[in-house]
Amino acid sequence: MAAGAVGKDKCGEQRLVSLPLSRIRVIMKSSPEVSSINQEALVLTAKATELFVQYLATYSYRHGSGKEKKALTSNDLANTAEESDTFQFLADILPKKILASKYLKMLKEKKEEDEDDEGSDDDEAES
Repeated sequence: MAAGAVGKDKCGEQRLVSLPLSRIRVIMKSSPEVSSINQEALVLTAKATELFVQYLATYSYRHGSGKEKKALTSNDLANTAEESDTFQFLADILPKKILASKYLKMLKEKKEEDEDDEGSDDDEAES
């Protein structure tokens, strides 16, 4: 096992995963189909989750603006989810961040469009 992938717990012992297994167990138990969880399955799920997050971060960094800034931003993750077929299922979870002023402007424009559409519908009904 690679030294970078092995973490340390509170007692200083080496761990195979960095994510807290108790929280992963709680998440897995929240599914009604799961009655009991084997310790090996728990560790494998934690490791798979770590590898997935690592792959997502690396992919987002390489394909986003992170290379120029030497930083990974939430917008890089959102762009990856939106543009990549592999990560398309994350598009709702990783939305692009926008300023509140832009959001309010978008709401105002949408409201105006809806009012215009209702007005044109009324005109067609009258004729």
